[in-house]
Amino acid sequence: MADTLGELSLERPDLAGYAAKSADSVGRRHEESFRDNRPAFERDRDRIIHCAAFRRLEYKTQVFVNHEGDYYRTRLTHSLEVAQIGRAVARRLKVNEELTEALALAHDLGHTPFGHTGEEVLNRLMEGFGGFEHNLQSFRVVDELEERYPVFNGLNLSWEVREGIIKHSSPYDRPVGVIDGFLPGVVPTIEAQIINYADEIAYNNHDIDDGLKSGYITLEQLDRVDLWREVWEGIDRAYPGIDPERKKFQTTSALIGIFIKDLTATTLENLCLHGITTLADLRRVNRPMVGFSQAIAEKNRKLKSFLFENLYRHYKVERMRVKAERYLSHLFETYVKHPTLLPRKYQKKMEIQGRERVVCDYIAGMTDRYALDEFKRLFEPYERV
Repeated sequence: MADTLGELSLERPDLAGYAAKSADSVGRRHEESFRDNRPAFERDRDRIIHCAAFRRLEYKTQVFVNHEGDYYRTRLTHSLEVAQIGRAVARRLKVNEELTEALALAHDLGHTPFGHTGEEVLNRLMEGFGGFEHNLQSFRVVDELEERYPVFNGLNLSWEVREGIIKHSSPYDRPVGVIDGFLPGVVPTIEAQIINYADEIAYNNHDIDDGLKSGYITLEQLDRVDLWREVWEGIDRAYPGIDPERKKFQTTSALIGIFIKDLTATTLENLCLHGITTLADLRRVNRPMVGFSQAIAEKNRKLKSFLFENLYRHYKVERMRVKAERYLSHLFETYVKHPTLLPRKYQKKMEIQGRERVVCDYIAGMTDRYALDEFKRLFEPYERV
């Protein structure tokens, strides 16, 4: 059900038949009246930008913890880069840019402090209590945990945005399984599939930049990665004598362009091969359409392998990972044992949701900085409470 009849004139007129359209949205959980006639997915994008969980991404780790330097990416800047890449692909495929952007900005709303370490720790601590998975947590943020509106919890987003959040998939994320009401076992929209790859393109390239800036990886090491070396040498030919810093930026920019071009071309080939002309066709064929060519996929795999071995498992990153595990474990165990340490509104929720789940939600919503400060307040005797 569309938000308003007036939105029909505001939706991009040249969308492909397989694009998701605001006017054809399944609708929202709660009926609302609106002050304007923005298309449904544009409204969803705006609600995500203005929610508290989105602002907190500014101080949540991507690879480097906030106090390690102002230059490094955070979950917020990562999400913005995913949105930029996602919109570029969506425009070329003539699918819905607003839905793509909404999904990009929402895909990490449920992420914990301290990156994937935080997710692993909470999942271990929540064993026997439903576990923890950040796609599901992002879904809970937009469906329940945000408290902004007078008659319902959550952001009351469109069905298509909620489906895309719950079905997000990447090397670090897997769809959480059967979710009633969201076509379990059926591929999501093209827009949602784009985000799976925009996410990967963004973090591969910005992690190279951050890794070089930190000194954890070097240009000499990257020279062993085929795709990087090919592009680096191409920049050298195009701009002989360019200084290394500018050359680095030009190389990462060119890499993003290569990935976007290949992803777009391969996806169009897949759509044509399978006769996908409508969204109904996509659901019926039920196969992912968005993806890289075999050649680029293999080069990308080698690039990811390089980053895993040389950056994500760098000994300094590992040291922070071990410290973060200690911080979050102590916080969780202390709150569970002494729930009166939590603000009153969280204590009240325990009667309905259970102590462990409420504690998990509270910690997952923390920024890195807040978690570190809370650790000091609870465990350092001379720290003010």
